Amino acid sequence: MLENNLSQLEQLVGDLVQENKALQEANAQLRSELSQLQEENDGLQLSALEQEELHSATAARIQALVALATGNASPSPAQA
Repeated sequence: MLENNLSQLEQLVGDLVQENKALQEANAQLRSELSQLQEENDGLQLSALEQEELHSATAARIQALVALATGNASPSPAQA
């Protein structure tokens, strides 16, 4: 009986070791994917900020042109 219990315990420990190894490999893969996604996210955020700056500058130029066209604005220093 003791030999049977010991064999079962050895089998369970072996199974747990294999499962632990598989989980560690999955964890390493997920960490790698997370790192890549974080880099991609950083790039997308930077791109979004650059687009926002361009949009703001374009909107300001359009507003200045509309104001100039309607005669409601004096020329900006860049136009003077």
